[in-house]
Amino acid sequence: MRVAHMSTTVTELDALESESIFVFREVAAEFERPVILFSGGKDSIVMLHLARKAFAPAGVPFTLLHVDTGHNFPEVLAYRDAVVKELGLRLEVASVEDYIADGRLRERTDGTRNQLQTIPLLDAINSHRFDAVFGGGRRDEERARAKERIFSLRDEFGQWDPRNQRPELWSLYNGKHRPGEHVRVFPLSNWTELDIWHYIEREQIPLPSIYYAHERDVFERDGMLLAVGPYSRPRDGETVAQRLVRYRTVGDMSCTGAVASDATTAADVVVEVAASEITERGATRADDRASEAAMEDRKREGYF
Repeated sequence: MRVAHMSTTVTELDALESESIFVFREVAAEFERPVILFSGGKDSIVMLHLARKAFAPAGVPFTLLHVDTGHNFPEVLAYRDAVVKELGLRLEVASVEDYIADGRLRERTDGTRNQLQTIPLLDAINSHRFDAVFGGGRRDEERARAKERIFSLRDEFGQWDPRNQRPELWSLYNGKHRPGEHVRVFPLSNWTELDIWHYIEREQIPLPSIYYAHERDVFERDGMLLAVGPYSRPRDGETVAQRLVRYRTVGDMSCTGAVASDATTAADVVVEVAASEITERGATRADDRASEAAMEDRKREGYF
């Protein structure tokens, strides 16, 4: 009698998923008060999906934290709140708007707020005594993020020293830290944007609608398509037109651009991303174009 054998082939996506799940479980075992940075963006959504898998059938044993600039896309905030309610999770919100209102921060002259997130983030970490902070950063996104280890130590001031990185041979992660320090944890470090979209397609993970093609009033600035809205207005000479666009990444509305696209499904986006020659941050985030070291400078100060 012939016995049927199930396939034991492990795909690259399976391996990435397994590594990320292992990281979540390792943090749960090593740390007392971990938190997941959750903005409602695609990487944080995949990260939460992996955390759910890591601890199923139990719930996610971590708090969620969102550093809200006050300039977020409403579709993304609605998604964030719906997920938190559906899964019965605890969400802490650190509001940049509150810091500006009471004078702890000042508005930037260019009107953007992404770079104002560092102090509210560090204050939230300190006040809640979070000792491990999950972030959705990936090494393919940007040069500074390529320097990160999966476990990345932050000193008592929340600062990052790229020269003080611990070896991670054989997937052994060192979470040791002194009082006041914390560890940033990046379970998606080895994923690419294309991996993320393959996984979204395979797992049928719902996303905010702006990740897919839709019509929106936009204007072009510095090679990017910025949406017309309360935080981004066209200047003299900038023409507004309704275009079919989608967002590759979401952040502060005033500095996050859209891309022309007719991709309406995850499968469509996979094809589109596979043909792209520029990362999503390079293509659509104006705040990362300030200098070659813009992200690294912010990360040294405590940014994501």
